[in-house]
Amino acid sequence: MTRIYPHIVVAKFGGTSVADFDAMNRSAAIILADHHVRLVVLSASAGVTNLLVELAAGLESRDRQDKIDTLRAIQHNIISRLKQPEAIGQEIDHLLENISRLAETAASAPSAALSDALVSHGELMSSLLFVEVLRERGVETEWFDARKVIRTNDHFGCAEPVISAIAELAEKQLRPRLEQALIITQGFIGSDAAGHTTTLGRGGSDYTASLLGEALQANRVDIWTDVAGIYTTDPRIVPQAQRIDEISFSEASEMATFGAKVLHPATLLPAMRKNIPVFVGSSKDPSAGGTRVCCNAENPPHYRALAVRRKQTLLKLHSVNAQPAHAFLADMFAILSRHHVAMDLVTTSETSIALILNATGATSGEADTLTTSLLTELSSHCRVEVEADLALVTLIGNALSRAAGICQQVFAGMENHPVRMICHGASSHNLCFLLPADSADNAIKTLHRSLFE
Repeated sequence: MTRIYPHIVVAKFGGTSVADFDAMNRSAAIILADHHVRLVVLSASAGVTNLLVELAAGLESRDRQDKIDTLRAIQHNIISRLKQPEAIGQEIDHLLENISRLAETAASAPSAALSDALVSHGELMSSLLFVEVLRERGVETEWFDARKVIRTNDHFGCAEPVISAIAELAEKQLRPRLEQALIITQGFIGSDAAGHTTTLGRGGSDYTASLLGEALQANRVDIWTDVAGIYTTDPRIVPQAQRIDEISFSEASEMATFGAKVLHPATLLPAMRKNIPVFVGSSKDPSAGGTRVCCNAENPPHYRALAVRRKQTLLKLHSVNAQPAHAFLADMFAILSRHHVAMDLVTTSETSIALILNATGATSGEADTLTTSLLTELSSHCRVEVEADLALVTLIGNALSRAAGICQQVFAGMENHPVRMICHGASSHNLCFLLPADSADNAIKTLHRSLFE
């Protein structure tokens, strides 16, 4: 019978944390400072996934070779710093040959399945290199293929995990290994029932770490990135943004859903199911501390944070006949459901529906949600309006739907911003409004100044 390791920490390192040899060494030092870390989940090195996504879209021969040369340079810059580069160099070159072959296929016959197979190579390469970095430090380390455990459906580009299968596979294939060595695996990638490689959507390595933490009943999941925690808004927009030392699952989940880049939107769901705390810190400066995400934060404030989600599209559907409101709504939602359109924010009137389409998240770049077949079917039932290049600004807080004066405080400084849509009341944790993309940063600065500073 396998002895259950008494205290398991799953640590995930993002692209900037494994960007080059020095970054990998900093991340290795973080792992070695905590003997409870038994499983490490890695993203691809910074910039690699973007290059692979471009190759998967199909490029001409010269452009294709330029991207592959750039990929090779990123990998070999790390290999050149290793004491014994020969063996791992051959493995990486083999993966680069695979990338070249798949990219050539994508140039003539691109597909979502081929894209996932190609893009997965980023994590495969970074994890193989990181194993070598740790071994050179004298650490007993084992490379593990995440596709053996992360079982998903076949929705290539943004696959859904099969939770029960992951739990069973992790117990059989991962837990016994935790006693023997430090396990290094890949984020973001999985496989369907037929064994085809899938991906969990952009930023999915966080999600992988949380799924494995849930499956192994870990004591904590650490997310190491390039910022020292979660802030009241993006510090790149507002330098005065303040770090949040402790935040609840529900608040952090809202922040991720509505655009805060520090966490993948689905990351916290597995952790919430098993009440596993999540720590977010900076691999560049681990001594700076970070943010603890847990079930209940002490003394949650009225206003917690501001988030922005870009690349939003507003779809308006107007009834063109005397169809009753309930029938019109039912027909429109049925059409959208048949075309697998995800609607996270909706407003309605007697004869119209307005909804937001979120074009971020899929591995293949911007998901083409508004397909020709969808627009054709919608146009046969109603008048369709589409407005692109919008941004969704969201105020995250607590008891927002029950407090008086919220709208006055929020919109008092928005008189110069053309608000396209407002959603408030469905959740006690958010108030959302849609703006033209070029107005979003100014709106965030104005609101942060009035609500947080």
